[in-house]
Amino acid sequence: MRIDSIHARSIFDTRGKPTIETTLQGSTLKAVASVPSGKSTGSHEALELRDPDGGVATAIANVEGEIARALCARDFSSPEEIDQALIALDGTANKSRLGANAILSVSIAAMRLAGLEAGVPLWSAISARAGTTPAAPRLYVNVMNGGVHADFRLPFQEYILVVEGLTSAALPIAHAAFDKLGERLGDVPMGDEGGYAPTFSALDEPFEMLDALVAEFPGTSIAIDAAASELYRDGRYHLLDKSFAPDELAQVYRDIVTRFPMHSIEDPFAEDAASDFTALTASIGQQVIIVGDDLTVTNPARIETAIEKKEINAVLIKPNQIGTVSEALRAVQMTHAAGWATVCSHRSGETHDTFIADFAYGVGAHGIKAGGLGQRERLEKFERLVAIENELLRK
Repeated sequence: MRIDSIHARSIFDTRGKPTIETTLQGSTLKAVASVPSGKSTGSHEALELRDPDGGVATAIANVEGEIARALCARDFSSPEEIDQALIALDGTANKSRLGANAILSVSIAAMRLAGLEAGVPLWSAISARAGTTPAAPRLYVNVMNGGVHADFRLPFQEYILVVEGLTSAALPIAHAAFDKLGERLGDVPMGDEGGYAPTFSALDEPFEMLDALVAEFPGTSIAIDAAASELYRDGRYHLLDKSFAPDELAQVYRDIVTRFPMHSIEDPFAEDAASDFTALTASIGQQVIIVGDDLTVTNPARIETAIEKKEINAVLIKPNQIGTVSEALRAVQMTHAAGWATVCSHRSGETHDTFIADFAYGVGAHGIKAGGLGQRERLEKFERLVAIENELLRK
């Protein structure tokens, strides 16, 4: 691989905030990548470099300056070699010098350029690099937004409808269920991730509504992202007008799993409450997937610890939490080697880039979180999966 030029610019994400888009130019081919931005972020994530005014001018300057000088007019054997050069150039544990957003924009574009040069689809290039078996992921459709994504109208951050099967069959079901839920909720606002943002006064109410929806649409189930770090203050978890000690919240989860058709629970406790994760996984991990997000932040070192201590049995994969595609693929490999599931995920501030869809298909992820169906940038990820299936049918 040879990169002749690198250019970057600021674009707006779904929340109207600046993020970075980078273009790599090879000899005759060009690859473009933009990176999402999280609102509910774990403290152990790689650093998204922001200017004091919230912009990304410094990150752009780093791409077009130091990174471009280091990469242009050099021959690289693979995208991994480019990623290693970026990691070494930054020289920090959390990519805080050049910015994980600056680095990832180049890393994704390099992966895309490698696919173009090889003449293969992006998902196929990703699969070849990871040594994984491509497969359609389950759709995790964020139907109701809560937590910081909707001013805590609902206590948990995401209420999700999981839809089984190939995307071409699953997406119409998701649309029908999403519309049906909208009819029942009435005139409510949309949250940051394209799902409805209603207000309920009791913890059970959203689950009861989703339970009825699942009963109408076979092949579906319920998942939540509790994002419990956002609920944790002074040793207790605050949901609606009540507070819960960790063992009390664990009982809430056990009750939910007993009463409702639950598929997975993400981040049920605060990001550093590892022993609480281990206890809950031991208790209900045979019945439901316990997913680590803020706990593991797509970081191979933190995933290794989670595996050793049996804290969870699935890992959320967000490339912008770690900063390079290679490290995200390493996180997938470790998770699969442990016999655990991977769920690939977008962020609350999204762009039109559909990289995460190719990534999820290429690694054969258990599921993909791309948000609700109320924002075009979310829907495009799901539609990209349908396009991949259509590409395969035409062969």
